[in-house]
Amino acid sequence: MSQKVLLNAKEINIILHRLACQLIENHNDFTNTVLIGIQPRGKFLANRLATMLKEEYKIKNVQLGLLDITFFRDDFRRGEKPLEANTTEINFLVEDKKIVFIDDVLYTGRSIRAALTAIQSFGRPHEIELLTLIDRRFSRHLPIQPNYKGRQVDAINDERVKVNWVENEGDDAVYLINS
Repeated sequence: MSQKVLLNAKEINIILHRLACQLIENHNDFTNTVLIGIQPRGKFLANRLATMLKEEYKIKNVQLGLLDITFFRDDFRRGEKPLEANTTEINFLVEDKKIVFIDDVLYTGRSIRAALTAIQSFGRPHEIELLTLIDRRFSRHLPIQPNYKGRQVDAINDERVKVNWVENEGDDAVYLINS
């Protein structure tokens, strides 16, 4: 197994600032917009962006929620071991709001499909956008594209993209792993 560094900590930080600025351009003061991190891996990116928007860009109205999609996945009962659910933390109304789903890697699009189904339990949003750190564009099974993307990666065959966050793995880095 070999791994190649696609993004280091400095490059990830630059991308996060660019994504934050793009969000500000499109959502101004976030009065009618909420950020929702898709559990489990999207929460690290969502927390980072929410903190950056509040502390570095002085946006006061940033609302952040976390959405668990475990029971909405189409592969829920297909694995050998049962999937473990994460927590959903949405302490605000999504009715008529603009939602920005946040996930670390967009691969097949199935997680986003599950998130679209899961969010309906909380109301009917006005609009939904997708922000992802890594877009694996040639791996899609569903017609889902990100509105905001950090970097496009063309992983082929058995290659995987792994995103490390300092909060979870101890470093910020994105790796291309060849199995």
